[in-house]
Amino acid sequence: MTRSRAFFMIFLGASLWGIIGLFVNELYEYGFTPIQVVALRVTAALLLLFCSITLSNIRLLKIKPADSRYFFGTGVISIALFNWCLFSAIETTSMSIAFVLLYTAPVFVTIFSRIFFKEAWTGRKLVALFTTFIGCTFVIGLLPEFQASLSLAGLFFGLGSGLFYALYSIFGKVVLKKYRSLTVTFYTFLFATLAVVPFSSLWENAAILTDIRVWLLILGLGLISTVLPFLLYTKGLEHVESSRASIVATIEPVVATLVGYFVYAEVMTVYQYAGVVLVLFSVVIVQEAKKKPAQYKEKSAS
Repeated sequence: MTRSRAFFMIFLGASLWGIIGLFVNELYEYGFTPIQVVALRVTAALLLLFCSITLSNIRLLKIKPADSRYFFGTGVISIALFNWCLFSAIETTSMSIAFVLLYTAPVFVTIFSRIFFKEAWTGRKLVALFTTFIGCTFVIGLLPEFQASLSLAGLFFGLGSGLFYALYSIFGKVVLKKYRSLTVTFYTFLFATLAVVPFSSLWENAAILTDIRVWLLILGLGLISTVLPFLLYTKGLEHVESSRASIVATIEPVVATLVGYFVYAEVMTVYQYAGVVLVLFSVVIVQEAKKKPAQYKEKSAS
């Protein structure tokens, strides 16, 4: 796979993450809580992935028991804790500040990638990190008027969401040397489901699940905004540095903002337009590299 195609897959995957609000907001209207929506998301993704693997190549389910620790990392330490920290940050501070702190993730990825994978800190990459963070703050409407207060708990949870979000790229990069992207994604959501569902009290809203429209929303949430983007991102991560991939993925809040503008008629300010340009600029410049890194060979689970 070419690097340009890998970047496009990451870009497309993050864009599909960005439209998640179309499904989540509707599920909230039916009375589901945030943690219940997370439980529905990971469970739907798990079932869809299981069906896909059993129909295509059931041998992809085969892993070494010792490698479960990596999937505990992607599923529990990353996906489950990331969602918990993000929702807690929104509750203790504000959505704007929570998402600004969430998008400290590329900084964490860049630091960890330097430590574990010896990825270089190029000037171009550092510029992309800076423009990404400023662009995200503009896009979600936090700057230039910083009016919300930030508690210590809000800061803790916000930075935690960025840290755990970043760790998916780190754990994923390691395990992708052993297994295919479909295997990695399946076991990620298996461990996430085991970690989230028991604490979701989802069964208390069982009556709502008799509505066919709710099931369509769950299907859309599980397939369009979870399975497909995670597969695309994970596949692209095989051929792109973790730090660069995380910067490209910041297109997500841009797409979310555009969805709000076109679907919900939310008004965009000149600063939000400027933020969109900055994020797109960082996505473009981060793809340039002085040296073409070696391609990762796709590993078979057999």
